[in-house]
Amino acid sequence: QVQLVESGGGPVQAGGSLRLSCAASGRTFSTSNMAWFRQAPGKEREAVAAIRWSGTRASYANSVTGRFTISRDNAKSTMYLQMNSLKPEDTAVYYCGADPRGISNPSLSRSDYNYWGPGTQVTVSS
Repeated sequence: QVQLVESGGGPVQAGGSLRLSCAASGRTFSTSNMAWFRQAPGKEREAVAAIRWSGTRASYANSVTGRFTISRDNAKSTMYLQMNSLKPEDTAVYYCGADPRGISNPSLSRSDYNYWGPGTQVTVSS
């Protein structure tokens, strides 16, 4: 199993930057694909970015491509999301998820992720 805890959220002005972290415990982090999802009030949870277990492949939602970067440090059992050029529509609770299957292409499908953290709030003001 994998236990996940997100951190790094908070208020920020439009155009600003934040870096989210997802700390994992458990022995399967280094073999799990990981992802960031987000959920705004009244909306479905949506994929933001995903990264292969090795860190060698990443996928992004169209809405964040070119602004957000996902990365991981398996030695620290931690995943990151660098968010630049933030917009008010990026406001949401951000969750990290783990897919222990470690398949080749990191999925952006919510149903592929079995483990979730409690989330961290990101609020972008205009």
